Amino acid sequence: MNTIQLQKNIPTTVFTHDQLYSVLESQVNNVNAKISYLTKKGDLIRLKQGIYIFGDDYRQSPVNLISAANMLYAPSYVSFDYALSYYGLIPERVYEITSATLRANKLYETPIGRFSYKSIPLRAYSLGIDWLYDQENGGQFIATPEKALCDKIRYDRGIGRLSIEKAINYLEDDLRIEFNMLITLDAKLIDTIADAYRSNILHTVAKVISKGKRSA
Repeated sequence: MNTIQLQKNIPTTVFTHDQLYSVLESQVNNVNAKISYLTKKGDLIRLKQGIYIFGDDYRQSPVNLISAANMLYAPSYVSFDYALSYYGLIPERVYEITSATLRANKLYETPIGRFSYKSIPLRAYSLGIDWLYDQENGGQFIATPEKALCDKIRYDRGIGRLSIEKAINYLEDDLRIEFNMLITLDAKLIDTIADAYRSNILHTVAKVISKGKRSA
């Protein structure tokens, strides 16, 4: 089986050693040797042990970075600045894909980018996660806009206590979230996440959004 045939049998842009093995085992005597050969040739690119993408010549669509982030270190979901940028809440394009995880902090430098992981408490983990699915990329876990904002603020150690006025300044000036985007967020969900994080700052953010909706 050549690389073109292999590519036709693997629909996702990021895939595992087990997926490769299941496709190759009926065609190749030594599957691991074949995978090693294709990796040395550059037909396959290893992101970490057991996780692969196809090389540039065999890649029909861009690598799905959310899928890659989920697979590199599980359980995890994409959040923080990358998710805020994904939803258009912040104007900057973000190049580091940061995720929340139940495990220890982790960093991967890969040929397709830098993936970092921040540990969050179990009580806050499952709140505000979206599951996206399509045939090309499979299932992907990403924070809702509200959860991404809460994760970002919770881990910004330098902001200290925030009054409502200071919270507005922080959201608009530091994070550069526009008012019309801010008031689309679900204040009740942020309040729920604030309870899980035990964060007065996040409760204040929920109040800012509620007040903004009433005055809009």
